[in-house]
Amino acid sequence: MTLLQVQDLVVEFPTRRGTLRALDHISFDIAPGEILGVVGESGAGKSLTGAAIIGLLEPPGRIASGQVVLEGQRIDNLSSDQMRHIRGRKIGAIFQDPLTSLNPLYTIGRQLTETIQAHLPVSNEEARQRAVRLLEDTGIPGAAERIDHFPHQFSGGMRQRVVIALALAAEPKLIVADEPTTALDVSIQAQIIQLLKRVCKDRGAAVMLITHDMGVIAETCDRVAVMYAGRIAEIGPVHEVINQPAHPYTMGLMAAIPDITVDRERLHQIDGAMPRLNAIPTGCAYNPRCPRAFDRCTRERPDLLDAGATRAACWLHDANAEALA
Repeated sequence: MTLLQVQDLVVEFPTRRGTLRALDHISFDIAPGEILGVVGESGAGKSLTGAAIIGLLEPPGRIASGQVVLEGQRIDNLSSDQMRHIRGRKIGAIFQDPLTSLNPLYTIGRQLTETIQAHLPVSNEEARQRAVRLLEDTGIPGAAERIDHFPHQFSGGMRQRVVIALALAAEPKLIVADEPTTALDVSIQAQIIQLLKRVCKDRGAAVMLITHDMGVIAETCDRVAVMYAGRIAEIGPVHEVINQPAHPYTMGLMAAIPDITVDRERLHQIDGAMPRLNAIPTGCAYNPRCPRAFDRCTRERPDLLDAGATRAACWLHDANAEALA
């Protein structure tokens, strides 16, 4: 069963010098209770994918083609008013900096109860009780007293817990978490990761976890999509992608992670940089940086191909290309 289906999603930004394609035919799905990690360098299109799904693309960015289907309903063509009802009720969002998600002028309790009552038909008292329970569930001590505190009275880790409570307020089916642990220190990161995993398990919610941290992906996710230059380079079960990467870009990412069991002086690095949107090369976008590129890579763009337990957008996994490589 599939909760979220993203099919051939294309996001474009019209500019004076022409149209820039920021997401180029992205397709994936997420099942109920599953955590899908989305990983890649800065500028790969991770956050943009999340923004397109929850209907928060910054103008002039727009979905040019493709579709986003949630519980069998297409949501990418809804008006902003219709989308507002979906956001919160069916999709919860957790952003990198909790201060941008919380209103500094309102108490935590007011923000939670307003969110609950916007989506669920409950009384003021019932909404407050639910808010206290949410704060307790997300690990905030003394929730009954702290509910009347303001955001500045919480530490960074506690604020992120409040944001997670807000995202869960209307019991959404899907949570889009964009770098939810980046601004936190390592011990708090681990607690937030455990919290997200528990939420998935207890509530059957699906999570799309956007991050650039492979450690967080390895610890948290069931499957992972590796993005490069607005496309999915590889997607598959997290254990397989980490231990047996099939795309040369994923191999480079994995080789760049320090390994405490191996004694080496220098870390592996991927030469070059991600291409700008107005200078994406023809063929495979990774070909100028790829140590295994051959002639076809510079001419034709590969779609996702079966590569053992994962799927990789690489001609090395095309049965006809193996003889050429």
